[in-house]
Amino acid sequence: MKMLNLPKNFFIKKQTTKHRSSTNTQGVLLNPKTENYEYLDEYSQTLLKKTIDFFEQRGKAKLKEDDHERLWYADFLAFVKKEQLFATLLTPSSFGNENTRWDTFRNCALNEILGFYGLAHWYTWQVSILGLGPIWISENEHVKKKAVQLLQDGGIFAFGLSEKEHGADIYASDMVLTPQEDGSYRANGGKYYIGNGNKAALVSTFGKLADTDEYVFFVVDSQHDNYQLIQNVVNSQNYVAEYRLNDYPIREEDILAKGRDAWDMALNTVNIGKFNLGWASIGICTHSFYEAINHASHRRLFDHYVTDFVHIKLLFTEAYARLTAMKMFAQRAIDYMRIASPEDRRYLLFTPMVKMKVTTQGEEVMNLLWDVIAAKGFEKNMYFEMAVRDIRALPKLEGTVHVNMALILKFMGNYFFKPGKFSDAPKMRQATNDDFLFNQGATKGLGKTRFHDYREVYGEFDSPNVKIFKKQIRLLKILLLLGKPNKEQTKDFDFLLNLGELFTLVVYGQLILEEAKLTNLDDDIIEQIFDVMIRDFSKFALQLSAKSSATLVQQKICERMIKRPYVDNDRYQRMWDNYVSITKDQYEMNP
Repeated sequence: MKMLNLPKNFFIKKQTTKHRSSTNTQGVLLNPKTENYEYLDEYSQTLLKKTIDFFEQRGKAKLKEDDHERLWYADFLAFVKKEQLFATLLTPSSFGNENTRWDTFRNCALNEILGFYGLAHWYTWQVSILGLGPIWISENEHVKKKAVQLLQDGGIFAFGLSEKEHGADIYASDMVLTPQEDGSYRANGGKYYIGNGNKAALVSTFGKLADTDEYVFFVVDSQHDNYQLIQNVVNSQNYVAEYRLNDYPIREEDILAKGRDAWDMALNTVNIGKFNLGWASIGICTHSFYEAINHASHRRLFDHYVTDFVHIKLLFTEAYARLTAMKMFAQRAIDYMRIASPEDRRYLLFTPMVKMKVTTQGEEVMNLLWDVIAAKGFEKNMYFEMAVRDIRALPKLEGTVHVNMALILKFMGNYFFKPGKFSDAPKMRQATNDDFLFNQGATKGLGKTRFHDYREVYGEFDSPNVKIFKKQIRLLKILLLLGKPNKEQTKDFDFLLNLGELFTLVVYGQLILEEAKLTNLDDDIIEQIFDVMIRDFSKFALQLSAKSSATLVQQKICERMIKRPYVDNDRYQRMWDNYVSITKDQYEMNP
């Protein structure tokens, strides 16, 4: 086949305008080799830098070899024990020393680091968080003290919730505790898809009491003779276990909660744990971004560097904007997690969005980057080859996107039409323990949750793309008033999913603007982010209007939502020059 004789400038758009240079070229992407974690105390800074050094000294070749060979990360767990990494970050302050606390701001810094170096090491941390959640929520002081010691001994933990036949349908648990004459119990039943299930010092296990059919949470030891480890259900470095308890002896002191308390314990633990998934996605995408731009900026095709091509610049700029938005939203959501109280439950909307919205945006970022590096993304020595596989897992863990969207939709009415009064949420970087996370209370009454008026922060921004987006928001509210879903549509979850996507974009933009205001983010980045969001909003509006069940009124309003972002070539060029292109060669993992 003959090659096309393309002109040298075929892919290159000539620049004819003079560009204003920006003095603020500091983006938000993590660079492990330069990050100093200045907002943390000295001990925490040292601990996180030691974690980075562990991976960098180990090198990318070892990282990839272990991944390909599916090697259990014993060396990482030895590091965790030696440096007391999990013990320091996952022990509440009331049980530890002056450095131990459950601090969501600090924990998310480690989330990002572990995601940056690969999902396997993040996963063992994540499922330890889930396993510890019921323990710290409980009133069982015996198990709490035991967990503290096990953390100090380098132990990892597991969360025995889902089952093979029922998945995450915890209403239908087949794990049963049968009372014995001496007041103890015998546990029988299986659990499936349980991370760390091979080595967990304690497995927090959910089941039912045989005599009352009440829910119950209890702890077991994965090394006990009556704990049968059946298989690793995935082909991975991680051990995602199927296990069975065969007449496992349980004493009253092993029980964390019964009845409604056990049910709430399960859901509140997931509230804590699923927040981490978005941060893992941010870490994976950031490392992949560096690898992709390093490759593209040094590769010459048709007598030009790949990053000179117009479409490549577009792909990188959009990936950068989406990734920045992911991190801005997740950073602001931390504040609402940390100020939460019985009177302020706004985190219940923002937490599932970090899990659902941020992780699906991570997939979008990886798709854009893969279009740049193409076949290079399959090569065995690339971090990217591992990342594109792992990024797909995150939207599907701790409840699917659909499950979390169903939760998010419960808040839409109050969010738009019944705002509450709240003081402005400050940046929460204090070195304090997040006590409320383990005292969230009953999980019912979500529809009563109130939120501050989103229009306040939107009203403080008047740049062209933000103004266009505000018009789209107003049209969405008109849709909810004049084209409210009818009875049949409320049963059509596919219809509601698209409506939910429009709603989540409003919330997403709100927290991004709040974080932009607090961190003095450059207007150019804000405008580029909202360029993306306008197009996403238009896409979902089009999909909603095309539903077979959409009424004529709904169709007409949705069609009006479809907008074109404001075109500003000077701003786009500044974004490329000051933020995107300068990331090349800023980071490369040690070989």
